[in-house]
Amino acid sequence: MTALLRAGAAPHTLTDWHAINWPKVHQNVRRLQARIVQATKAGRWGKVKALQRLLTRSFSGKALAVRRVTENQGKRTPSVDNCTWNDPRQKAQAIHALKQRGYRPQPLKRVYIPKKNGKKRPLGIPTIKDRAMQALYLLALQPVAETTGDSHSYGFRPERSTADAIEQCFTLLSRSTSAKWILEADIQACFDHAW
Repeated sequence: MTALLRAGAAPHTLTDWHAINWPKVHQNVRRLQARIVQATKAGRWGKVKALQRLLTRSFSGKALAVRRVTENQGKRTPSVDNCTWNDPRQKAQAIHALKQRGYRPQPLKRVYIPKKNGKKRPLGIPTIKDRAMQALYLLALQPVAETTGDSHSYGFRPERSTADAIEQCFTLLSRSTSAKWILEADIQACFDHAW
């Protein structure tokens, strides 16, 4: 089993889902992500690209991506293909099915969720394979985005919360030379329509 968890490409033999060493998988992914962060900080973009390629082709990256989409709240939500990965055999096969070559995303399933005001919010549901591919590439892109992103941006960021944003506001506004006005803006129904 140790040979299956190396950082390189996924093996061609079928894996037993319950035999996967998950702490080792997380360790491999974290190690590669840390190397991506170091290369990003050093401005070595060729190295970043090579490490991202290694991560997206690794057994550990693919296994973690499949685990994230099959063990979250929407795991039983089918899309246009009516496919879900419920049993361990399907999950193990899914690890080996995540390949960039020949991959084409499927159309989204459109569902309308009722809102409190009586209107309906459109929701697009991707297939489980598309969700897994998105999770896999998120593992490779997130270290770069977090390293190069604004250090005072708190919305939808990992390891950041509303309390962090409040603390930053308090720190900036408690100075004697701080701004006297705060502008809050909300664009109503900004993403509800295709412009």
